[in-house]
Amino acid sequence: MQTDFLASPWWVNLLILIPLVAYLAWRRTGLFLTGGNLLAAAAFGMAFGMVESTVVVYLRAASGLLPGYKESLSDAARLSANVYRQDQLMVQVPATLLTVEVVREAATMIMLLAVAFLAAKTLRERCAVFLWTFAAWDISYYAGLWCTIRWPASLGTPDVLFLIPVPWLSPVWFPVTVSALTMAAVVLVRRKTASEAPPQTGGA
Repeated sequence: MQTDFLASPWWVNLLILIPLVAYLAWRRTGLFLTGGNLLAAAAFGMAFGMVESTVVVYLRAASGLLPGYKESLSDAARLSANVYRQDQLMVQVPATLLTVEVVREAATMIMLLAVAFLAAKTLRERCAVFLWTFAAWDISYYAGLWCTIRWPASLGTPDVLFLIPVPWLSPVWFPVTVSALTMAAVVLVRRKTASEAPPQTGGA
């Protein structure tokens, strides 16, 4: 049974180990990624997170779950704050739109994987770029929703993280924490390339 603090199904909670496992796997040899690689991947992730948050706003409006959106975003945020429950998505949104959501989620993963393959050459670096971009996308997604319609109201607000293969439910703090720690792990183990190293001055 899900609590207000834990994710559901139970195995979703194991995702909190991703930053630690990644750090331990990468710390010995480090990650050979340039600052430009990470900056470009983060920019893509953040921009795409904003696109995703916009899609969610459209989905809510199309499903009749965003009262006041025809007036202004502030009206939508004020009127929907107490009635919208993202964790009740499966019963509030028509089945046809849920099918579209599943397709969108699959397409999102493919896009993030494609960026990882384009940005790095080895499997370890590609995994790192994927997790880095995913984390930037995830944080930007929630930031975008909060900036537009003031949702989620708090980090304890329940959310549906994914629908594949079954609905993943958790409070917002969980994915945001995993994403932030994952980005920190990548930064901590990244090795600067020769082009990024400061120039050495010769002695007298």
